[in-house]
Amino acid sequence: MAITTDLSGKTAVITGSNSGIGLGIAKEMGKAGANLVLNSFTDSEEDHDLAAELARSLGVDVRYIQADMSKAEDCRRLVVAAGGCDILVNNAGIQHVAAIEEFPVDKWDAIIAINLSSAFHTSAVAVTGMRERGWGRIINIASAHGLTASPYKSAYVAAKHGIVGLTKTVALETATDPITVNAICPGYVLTPIVEKQIPDTMKEYNMTREEVIQNVMLTRQPSKEFATTEQVGGTAAFLCSDAAAQITGTTISVDGGWTAL
Repeated sequence: MAITTDLSGKTAVITGSNSGIGLGIAKEMGKAGANLVLNSFTDSEEDHDLAAELARSLGVDVRYIQADMSKAEDCRRLVVAAGGCDILVNNAGIQHVAAIEEFPVDKWDAIIAINLSSAFHTSAVAVTGMRERGWGRIINIASAHGLTASPYKSAYVAAKHGIVGLTKTVALETATDPITVNAICPGYVLTPIVEKQIPDTMKEYNMTREEVIQNVMLTRQPSKEFATTEQVGGTAAFLCSDAAAQITGTTISVDGGWTAL
């Protein structure tokens, strides 16, 4: 049997995909032929322009659907509004850093809702359609922090560990269906948000750009290189391929050796 990553005729719904890792995943899915549903909590002209530009450049159907991943009803509505979800990528996420005794309750609630509960709600709706169509892929974007921890990130680490557990559970529930459920665990990825953090960190530590990258940001990434959004996207596309049909309920790290430490 030929091993392919031809996603023509499939629809991929990617949450939190108007920038960063989510957008990188969308582009790689589109290159493989999948039609795309982009998503974020905003509903701006730029969001819809991005969808139109991707449709032109990739030659696939691309739509933008606004949905707030902190709200259960929005998460479920997104999958229904897609009109068919063959590939679900749960990517939406936020972060806040603080010691546990100072961690704001509203920030804890928002991180758990967006980073963890949203994946429960979207997956619960998507699985039914995947079973009916006889094929499906759920890919949860976890983190190196889904497998290990860092101080001052209690909500994020708890949510990402939860995503790994949710991945395993849904994989077992769909194991006899032609559906796979896996998690990708990126380390530090060079996204626009990370890029914007570098100048402030340079000032804070009185370091050069390279010193900040090597000695602050990548201290726990043994490769001393950022992962790229294209690499994470390529890993997601691979998990949709024939070669990955028996890969389910597991994690794939894209972290430059972080979790080998």
